[in-house]
Amino acid sequence: MGRLVEFQNVKKTYHMGEVEIHAVDGVDFEINEGEFVVIVGPSGAGKTTVLNILGGMDKATSGHVIVDGVDISSFNSRQLTSYRRDDIGFVFQFYNLVQNLTAFENVELALQICKDPLDAREVLTDVGLQDRMLNFPAQLSGGEQQRVAIARALAKNPKLLLCDEPTGALDYQTGKAILKLLQDTCRQKGMTVVVITHNMAIAPMADQVIRFKNGQVRNITRNSEPTPVEQIEW
Repeated sequence: MGRLVEFQNVKKTYHMGEVEIHAVDGVDFEINEGEFVVIVGPSGAGKTTVLNILGGMDKATSGHVIVDGVDISSFNSRQLTSYRRDDIGFVFQFYNLVQNLTAFENVELALQICKDPLDAREVLTDVGLQDRMLNFPAQLSGGEQQRVAIARALAKNPKLLLCDEPTGALDYQTGKAILKLLQDTCRQKGMTVVVITHNMAIAPMADQVIRFKNGQVRNITRNSEPTPVEQIEW
């Protein structure tokens, strides 16, 4: 299990008039292939900025972001587009589905631009939606819509699955079901999954927990025996 991601003294500074805001301030961490990683911290801690830099949606001001042996921090916009398209699967808090397409069409749409996609029907079946493929988002529950979003991301066959508060819009039981799906995907498919959340209670389910505060990594812990989601309460 080799190293897949390495952040080396990564900084992201925004300029608001004469004021400098250090959203990410000298961050170092590593993620191994096939790990389930949880990045936790309060709102404004820098979690989403780190996820956006890792996902190629934002560029670091300085430092190095190495993914699968390649330093993406030096990429131009065209290279970043290819990286997002081919290597990254995104799962957002509010699903971001196309409302006038069925579940199947939402997944299929994402696959038309990928190099090595998986079969849309198979992936939708894997996430438990074999009977809902022809339904439109408005006909699906929140949990089912999030499953479509996860299927869409997984079907791209990405190196990294990045999830930004994936249970934030869901009730407790549905949220747990989605986390179990993500944990199972990591374990069964060897997928590297990164989840950012403010919910500290889910930290025990991860192989690695990276805690952020004020744009910096406060501490990193590894769980030699991650807890199954079913056993976690919050």
